[in-house]
Amino acid sequence: MRHLHSLLLAGVVLAGCNSGSDDVTIEAEAPSEAAPKAVLETIATGANISGANGIHFGPDGLLYVTSVIGSDLTVIDPETGEKVRRFTAEDGVFGPDDVAFAPDGSYYWTSILTGQVAGFTPEGEKVVAAQIPPGANPITFSDDGRLFVSQCFLGTNLYELDPTGEGAPRLIADDLGPGCGLNGMDWGPDGRLYGPRWFAGEVVSFDVDTGERRTEATGFTVPAAIKFDSEGTLHVLDTGTGEVVRMGESGREVIGTLTPGLDNFAFDSSDTIFVSSYTDGFIKRQNEDGTFTDLQPGGMSHPGGVTVIGDTVWVADVHALRGFDRETGEEIITQRNVVGVGELGGSLNVARDGDNLILSSWFDSDVRIWDPATQTRLRHIPNLAGPASAMRYRGELAIAEHLKGAVTLFGEDETTVLADDLTAPTALIVDGEDLYVSDRSAGQILKIASAGEALEAPEVVVSDLANPEGFVVTEDGFVVVEAEASRLLHVTREGERRAIASFPAGTPGLPGLPPSQIFNGVAMDEDGNLFVTGEHDRVLYRVKAPW
Repeated sequence: MRHLHSLLLAGVVLAGCNSGSDDVTIEAEAPSEAAPKAVLETIATGANISGANGIHFGPDGLLYVTSVIGSDLTVIDPETGEKVRRFTAEDGVFGPDDVAFAPDGSYYWTSILTGQVAGFTPEGEKVVAAQIPPGANPITFSDDGRLFVSQCFLGTNLYELDPTGEGAPRLIADDLGPGCGLNGMDWGPDGRLYGPRWFAGEVVSFDVDTGERRTEATGFTVPAAIKFDSEGTLHVLDTGTGEVVRMGESGREVIGTLTPGLDNFAFDSSDTIFVSSYTDGFIKRQNEDGTFTDLQPGGMSHPGGVTVIGDTVWVADVHALRGFDRETGEEIITQRNVVGVGELGGSLNVARDGDNLILSSWFDSDVRIWDPATQTRLRHIPNLAGPASAMRYRGELAIAEHLKGAVTLFGEDETTVLADDLTAPTALIVDGEDLYVSDRSAGQILKIASAGEALEAPEVVVSDLANPEGFVVTEDGFVVVEAEASRLLHVTREGERRAIASFPAGTPGLPGLPPSQIFNGVAMDEDGNLFVTGEHDRVLYRVKAPW
């Protein structure tokens, strides 16, 4: 995650690509509306929420759920799970990670990727409390209306903020790292602010006026959040084990077990526990017997890159890898990652490497070779500049780095730049001896290398595309996902264009991030069937051959 902060602060568009080539470019030609569109099957569905992060009960008795990647705040009925309201960017909510209510009924959220802390007054007016550096994560109010926020993953500080935005942030602690300050926080019956230290495996508390800190509990795998019930008993959510732990007078007791990748939890007025998952996007309510009931379903939360190995369609789901049966769409394999801790790491894009997988993550700033059979990491290339995709090319790894605007070939001992001065290198595809890249911002597919050697200048082979992301090479041309046009497009080498199917694609990333953000991918199996990820609706599509 080392480069994510610089990605967020970059906010610049790199120099445009100059092909400098006299080769023929496939010119723009309107897709044929006369040609019948193929059948776009939904073969697998996922969560209704694009990763469920912070949760908090409002004074109205409803449960408020934040989603960073979904960039929304969803309000659900805690009895039925029904969505009651949803706040989005149109309402002024951007990438919320956690939410908390003030005594007067106003509620505020943190935007981890931007550092903004904002909220709505009881009258519905938006107010910005502070603009701190990226990483704003947990948020809580004291009973007398004081506002506290900590950074996690992109910073380590703990602050007190002025809810009105008039006063400057007050720094309470800057020594909680590395990697994270506090995560999901709460107030103890002793009037101290409690919070877990994600990478330290412990719970600490603060006197928020003096900054005095003490350790309250240790020995957790990855504590993600803490809460106190109505009797003042501390509970800890351990995302590394998927457990809810009660720290009672008689000792530590596991009172509920779910899957790793949990984000936060909340008590209702009857001390019933509700749990969210950033990995699977679910919201669950605990029953009296300790089991859990789904209020919002889990599954694919951020489907991105896609590839096919044999009968398995692999989908990169940011915090998980999911394998689906290519015939039935059944989810047959799920491998989850715990942020910053798991060997799997994050996955925004995926490519086939024999029986292994090549995983790319601009959030983690790295590329990994992953053996899904043994669930082991075979190779790791860290400290990359916003890697959007990677492919095996002539025995080495070609990596598209957004922040550099370049595609680089990584050998065991040396690197070779194959192309630079690209505006937004997004997807890489190898076709025999040739290496291609899509440039999302330039609207192009370019050939950048042949027979292992970089071309003197990139050759633009397709132009005038509407934000191309994933693509595949076919016998007669290319099939490409156009994110802006929300369609799957077939382009022949003669320049003929045909819209294969339409579907709601995702939205572009924040300035400085790879504009694909959550990648819209396409892959083709040995029978010519196409598989497409639908980030917007969290689904996996199939288009059967011939399309």
